[in-house]
Amino acid sequence: MNDTPSPAYQVLARKYRPETFADLVGQDAMVRTLKNAFDADRIAQAFIMTGIRGTGKTTTARIIAKGMNCIGPDGQGKPTTEPCGQCEHCVAIMEGRHVDVMEMDAASRTGVNDIREIIDSVRYRAASARYKIYIIDEVHMLSTSAFNALLKTLEEPPEHVKFIFATTEIRKVPVTVLSRCQRFDLRRIEPEDMIGLLSKIAAAENAQIADDALALITRAAEGSARDATSLLDQAISHGAGETSADQVRAMLGLADRGRVLDLMDMILRGDAAAALTELGAQYAEGADPLAVLRDLAEITHWVSVVKITPDAAEDPTVSPDERARGQQMAEALPMRVLTRMWQMLLKALEEVSAAPNAMMAAEMAVIRLTHVADLPSPEELIKRLQDAPPPPPNGGPGGGVAAPSQPAAHTRTPVASSYTSPMRGGAGAPSAALAQDAQTALARYPTFDHVVDLIRANRDGVLLDEVKRALRLVAYQPGRIEFQPTERASPQLAQRLGTALQRWTGNRWAVTVVNEGGGETIYEKENAAEEALKAEARAHPLVQAVLAQFPKARIKSIETPEQREAKVETEALPEVEDEWDPFEED
Repeated sequence: MNDTPSPAYQVLARKYRPETFADLVGQDAMVRTLKNAFDADRIAQAFIMTGIRGTGKTTTARIIAKGMNCIGPDGQGKPTTEPCGQCEHCVAIMEGRHVDVMEMDAASRTGVNDIREIIDSVRYRAASARYKIYIIDEVHMLSTSAFNALLKTLEEPPEHVKFIFATTEIRKVPVTVLSRCQRFDLRRIEPEDMIGLLSKIAAAENAQIADDALALITRAAEGSARDATSLLDQAISHGAGETSADQVRAMLGLADRGRVLDLMDMILRGDAAAALTELGAQYAEGADPLAVLRDLAEITHWVSVVKITPDAAEDPTVSPDERARGQQMAEALPMRVLTRMWQMLLKALEEVSAAPNAMMAAEMAVIRLTHVADLPSPEELIKRLQDAPPPPPNGGPGGGVAAPSQPAAHTRTPVASSYTSPMRGGAGAPSAALAQDAQTALARYPTFDHVVDLIRANRDGVLLDEVKRALRLVAYQPGRIEFQPTERASPQLAQRLGTALQRWTGNRWAVTVVNEGGGETIYEKENAAEEALKAEARAHPLVQAVLAQFPKARIKSIETPEQREAKVETEALPEVEDEWDPFEED
């Protein structure tokens, strides 16, 4: 029986941590500069490494420390950018136990007393190595007094002392410190390099992982090698030896990129019902609503960049299908729509993050986004104002408030997006099959009364009241409404009506505003008798005298003598036949 304990598992981020400059990925400029400095024996007394998390700042600091103190396998080596990794100094430094290479985390040791310990120890020579090296991680966390205490030593350190700093917040490091250091900016790792690194590690681990799964991990890592290897470690475990893109997507809580593009198509077509259905389906399958909106924002940004710079479409983390759809979107969509959508998504992300129910907030955001292409541009607004007729003189009849300006006769108010999904026939007209489907669906509303019933069924009381009071129908056929607004109609009535009908029916409605030809409003038809009484009352000399003194007054209701008598009889107390006498004795 073999009682030898198996070696402890080591996470991939540590197992494959670079040990030489040749192992560093995507940092060629820094490696070249250091190599030239070492070859010329022009090694600075202090270095500062800056960059985002996981790009190798601390690892680079350790490799520099190894290179400075490496003596080679024969013990005769000089400072080099290619440390041997075998001598006592190389081994001890990589294991973090070298007595002359001290690492300090400034996030937990921020005070001036911690720096004084360093200042007091620099006067003593290295115990065994060529240089005494101080590596200070997250150096920006040091206090102002700690930085001030370090300045003099940093400017004139003993020849046997070297400082290496690492930080993610270079702007928080005082300029007086930066001016005394040789600075290296570690760049985000490019997607091509990252995919190559992950493929190499997966092969070394005998793990089968799909190329599109590696692309998803690379996109999620955002240029951080540590994040990427950690996610790869998790993905290998998740896939149990063979990992697909769907498994990685589920692990990361991401929505299917293709389905997010479908959702974006529905939003840009103004199809709110279909967009909400698709969002609900993605949510039911485990997608985070916030992640879906983030993906929408990312796609909006990417399509905008592709529109300006077509070469940006050649992204290795984007599949060929996504690339083709993105390029078609970039050609079909105007930049104003993309920028407006980006702004609305940024606001939506804030709302969803703060909302008690993320899904509800995401649905409201999607509903708003379906109108992103409906909003007119400033140029269109100016043209409409120029084309609109001037208001009546003296504020309109009766001296009251002027009626809102209406568009010119037979001028159509746009109520739906002009965008057509590139995957559904390009920017041209919909296919004959789609048009036939739309006609069949709209046949359920043969008369305008059916439209009114639809508004009532969806409980939009505000819209129902305005349609009944402010809309004079001129012509109707399923999918097309032409009306003359009353003087009290809202300027947005046509757009609100068309958008609501499209949302409820799933089909576009052409709603047109004209200046003449309208009949009675529904309210006028339903209240014809009452309106006749009001007209008779307005003709009475006393009422005319009141209206002359109070031009804005309106007759709200009328009671006939018969109605008043009936009301009095109803409200009168009932007569009591045997009145009770409190003083009467039994």
